[in-house]
Amino acid sequence: MRSKLVAVACLAGAIGLGGCASSDPTVRGAARGAGFGAAGGAVAGALIPGLGVAEGAAIGAAGGAAVGAVTADNRRYYRDRRGREYYMDRGRRIYRR
Repeated sequence: MRSKLVAVACLAGAIGLGGCASSDPTVRGAARGAGFGAAGGAVAGALIPGLGVAEGAAIGAAGGAAVGAVTADNRRYYRDRRGREYYMDRGRRIYRR
């Protein structure tokens, strides 16, 4: 039981790190969401009677990927001479806070 939980957690971490290599913000958000969702779902599957670790991880990964893809920040950020990040909106610079 514990070895399955460790294997699922390692797989979720690998998926999350693999998504960070992509340049598309939607793919990155989906991969991060899937990794966090799989890890949380695996823990929930281990704690909830009648739900297995693998089933919990699969449900969590699917939900996390959907939420991560929807909430991804699709703006392209730039840096000015001072190192501050901003994005362009209708010809104006909008700085991150």
